[in-house]
Formats: sequence, C-alpha cells, structure tokens
Amino acid sequence: MSIISLIIKREFIAKVRNKSFIVMTFLSPLLFVGIAGFVAYLSSMKADTKRIAIHDESGLFVNEFVALNDKNSEYKYLDLSTIDMQFLKDSIANENYEGLLYIPKTKTNKDLENKIKFISNSSPSIIFIEKTQAVIADKLTKSNLEMAHLDTLAIKNAKADINISLSKATGEESIIGLNEIKIAIGGAFGYLIMMFIIIYGNMVMRSVIEEKTNRIVEIIISSVKPFQLMMGKIIGTSLAGLLQFLIWAIIGLSLMFAASVFFGVNIGPTSRVSPEIMHAAQQEFSGTAQLYIKELWNLPIASILISFIIYFIGGYFLYSSFYAAIGAAVDNQTDSQQFLLPIIMPLMLSVYVGFFTVINDPHGTIAVVFSMIPLTSPIVMLMRIPFGVPWWQIAISVSLLFATFFAVVWFAAKIYRVGILMYGKKPTWKELYRWLKY
Repeated sequence: MSIISLIIKREFIAKVRNKSFIVMTFLSPLLFVGIAGFVAYLSSMKADTKRIAIHDESGLFVNEFVALNDKNSEYKYLDLSTIDMQFLKDSIANENYEGLLYIPKTKTNKDLENKIKFISNSSPSIIFIEKTQAVIADKLTKSNLEMAHLDTLAIKNAKADINISLSKATGEESIIGLNEIKIAIGGAFGYLIMMFIIIYGNMVMRSVIEEKTNRIVEIIISSVKPFQLMMGKIIGTSLAGLLQFLIWAIIGLSLMFAASVFFGVNIGPTSRVSPEIMHAAQQEFSGTAQLYIKELWNLPIASILISFIIYFIGGYFLYSSFYAAIGAAVDNQTDSQQFLLPIIMPLMLSVYVGFFTVINDPHGTIAVVFSMIPLTSPIVMLMRIPFGVPWWQIAISVSLLFATFFAVVWFAAKIYRVGILMYGKKPTWKELYRWLKY
C-alpha cells in the first residue's frame, strides 16, 4: 500500500472515530428537522390583528377600508371619523391602536393627494403603506373619472390584458420562468459545493493545526514528504465528509417517511390543501405542469450530474490545498482569520456572478470568463450548464481547474514544508512568499 493510501486511511479513520464527528453526524439531522418543525409551527400561528383607526373627513374612503376587514385578518379598520383628532392621537400614544389614518377634507381631489397622513408610534411596513396608497388611489381615480363624466365601466373594459405565449423555433410550446428553474438547479448544486468547501476545508485546516500543536507532525514528516501528507489529509477528510453527507441524506429521508407514515400526513407544500382544491388545481394547471415536466426532462441532466461530481471534487481539492497551507502557516485558528478572507471572497463572488449575471445572459462574456477562472468555475459553470454549454468550454474549464489544483498543491506543499515546523510566530504575507522560494 502506498504512503498516500496509508495517510488517507489514517485521516479517514481518525475523523469518523472522533466523538464530535459521530455526535454531529446523527444529531444534525434531528436538529434540522426540529428547527424546520419549529419554523413551520411559528408560521402557522395566527398573527395578532392590528387595529387601524380611520379619521376620514372627506367621507370618500372609509367604506373602502372597512370593506377590507373581511378579507384581511392582519389589519382591522375602525371608522372613528366622528371622534376628535386630539383624542385619537392620545390613543395612538397610549398604543390603543396600531396607527391612525387621517384623511382631511379638501376643496378638490388634487389637493388631497399630498395631505393624507398616517400617525403611529413605530414606522409601518412598506407593504402596508403601498396597499393603503393603492386603495386611496383607486378610489380617487374613480371619483375623478366620475366628476369628468366618463364611463368608468367602459374604461375598465377598454383595458387590455396581454398574455404572451412562448414557443421555440421548432414550433414546440415553451413556458415562462424556465430560466429561473435552471438557475435554481445550478445554484443549488453550486451552493452545496460552497458549503462543503467551507465546512470540510476548515476541517483540513484544523487537522493540520492540531498536529502542529501536538508535535505529531515532527515524527510524521521524517518519513513522509509534505506533498504526500497534504494530499492524504485532503482526500481522507473529503471521504469522511462524503460519508457524513450520505448519512445525513439517509436519516433525513427516513425521518420524513416515518413522519408521513406515523402521523398519516403528506410532507410537502400540498399537505394542508384539501382534495377538492387539489383536484381543481390539477385540472386547471395540468397542461402547464406537463410543459414544465417536459422542459425539465429536456435539460442536460447527465451533463449536470457528471459536471457536479467533477467540479465538486476539483473545487474541494483546490480550496482544501489553500486551507492546508494556512493550517501549516499558523499555530491556532485565531491567527488563520487574516488568511481566510482571500479564500472565501472568490466563493462569494462566484455566487453573486451566478445569480445576477448567468440568469440574464448565461452565454455572455462575464459568465463565460468567470466559468473559466478556476477559483469561481465550480459554481458559475454549474449555473451555466442547465442553459446548455458547449463541450469544449466545459473541457477547458475542467482542465484549468485541475491544472490549477496541482499547481496550488505544489506551491502549498512548499509553504507546508516550512510552516508545519514553525512554532510561536505569526507569519506575514511577505514571509509566506519567501517560503515559496525555499
């Protein structure tokens, strides 16, 4: 058995036998399910109804708001137009009402547009203000049309309702929102890679720091080359991480299945929908659902899955070599913070580039360039692949990724060779550069 294989086996066994690894492997899914259940319980709780006092001197709008009481359980509008304004303001100060909507009486509707006030102790939400403005604007517009002796019903019927249907050049029907579905699929895979890199890259760094602290590495390095030791740590830790992810998936699916069987409920967004509503929705949207399913099956599923595995391995190995080099350069995790930001920044940049650029122009210059850069390609390219990427671009991107990985490992091994034997000194960027020349 080769030396690297022995190191991989040692790292893997050391990780999976660790008590914290075992506890978190089986406790994390339970915590996740518990938090999800708690959030679902909080979301199902009915919010307290907020009472809104209305003082409408014009008499035009109060009925419009009172009519919303049956449709809106979050706010209850009260007609207090006959009560003195000062008394109502004192009531607001004493928190008897959430707020007071004051509508003065003016000579013309035009004068009213900028004189309406909402009085409250705390700032109201933007959604509430927008809805309130919409109710007043609709009523005011209708009043203006009537004063101009215009037929409001005819104007309403004259409004056009456009519904553009999509189709491909081949004549097949297409659907709206397909780009959002594609970016969501690519973004989910990209986010999984980023999460795995951050969690288990830190694990590689902690492993190196621990060995430095315990001086175990002084014995190991006498018979193992730094390159071999670093590669063994990266691969061994990644295998432990993959095992943990697999266990999480199995436990999560088992808990969901057990909950559905034990409680006799369906797990999912349709679990609280009545059969009648579901049947009506199925009839109404069956054609659209078939189009969505057809479009999803037309996606390059094989390319997405294969590319995910390749970029998952390449991206993790690339960033883990950085983490291993940082662990060799410092004595504790506190000192590592100054070196972690340049590593995390490309990951964050790739997420922003993916969501704000790829969705609008997946084959544009910015998206293509960042899908070729090794530090961002594991996430950006995965977001582009659902839109269809030429094979030669994927080949170039993968080649650059793994070539950069081996180059970084070679440079990181130089830092590793010097850093693992350095104690009690916090290195600077200048010193790290000097270590590369040794």
